[in-house]
Amino acid sequence: MNLPIKQTIDRIPGGMMLVPLLIGALIANLAPGTPKFFGSFTGALFGGALPILAVFYVCMGSTITFSAAPYILRKGGVQLGTKILCGVLVGVVAGHWLGELPVAEGVFAGLSTLALVAAMNDTNGGLYVALMTQYGRPKDAAAYSVMCLESGPFLTMLTLGAAGLSTFPWPVMLGAILPLLIGMALGNLDPAMREFLGSGAKVLIPFFAFALGTTLDLSNVWHTGLLGLGLGLFVTLLSGSLLFITDRLSGGNGVAGLAASSTAGNAAAVPALVASVNPAYAAAAAQATLLVSASVVVTAMATPLLTAWWAGRMERQSTLSTTP
Repeated sequence: MNLPIKQTIDRIPGGMMLVPLLIGALIANLAPGTPKFFGSFTGALFGGALPILAVFYVCMGSTITFSAAPYILRKGGVQLGTKILCGVLVGVVAGHWLGELPVAEGVFAGLSTLALVAAMNDTNGGLYVALMTQYGRPKDAAAYSVMCLESGPFLTMLTLGAAGLSTFPWPVMLGAILPLLIGMALGNLDPAMREFLGSGAKVLIPFFAFALGTTLDLSNVWHTGLLGLGLGLFVTLLSGSLLFITDRLSGGNGVAGLAASSTAGNAAAVPALVASVNPAYAAAAAQATLLVSASVVVTAMATPLLTAWWAGRMERQSTLSTTP
């Protein structure tokens, strides 16, 4: 028997990331007791994306030459700056109309400046890395080592005018980039190690995608209804548009910009953290958490589709331009 499993998955935009992610989400939501029931290695796959991503960064780092380091800093800096700009723009506009309190009634009941900024500020790093590994270059994927500065409540509080807390002591900052640096060192010191480790990067994508999927609560999309769906699409379209433009202006083809147009899973914890520092946002925090969680799910599906569509278009244009 010969089933074209990989061929079928490859036909789906972002399939090697999206299909395992959806499978993980469905199992976690329909059979939440699965990891406890099986335990051991099977149970460890549920929510165990970070260890796999750590190995992935070592493998990916081994394919990056030291000469590419300036490019990584530039690319990551542009992406980070654009995400901050998105948050600031949304914060200023929404803050003018909504202030600190959520909308009390109507179609937009529960929507708040806090929810909008928290959903906009933080990129799903695992998703970005997987998409850039499939559709971009290793050094584009490595740009997330700079973009990881988005994580946590600091940028959101800065955008909201409530700065004063940083969740990034230097050991944590170093730990975020250390696997990548180790991989780069091994790959640059020994070409054989580069070949050995580099071949493992793509293999790890479906495994950490599955683990990421098991952390998604699909019920949040249902509970927030069309408002949660709309927030996720708003994040993808607005941040995707600005990131696309700045990526093109900085020498890219737009794929990396679109791949960063998502909301990270840990962004769902930001509203409560912000409210704990500034009680003015306490009334908005609970509903904002649900809305940001919905944005995580929606963007995890929308961003791969958008990125794959544009990457396919770029590939077709490249093929046509080289055809005599």
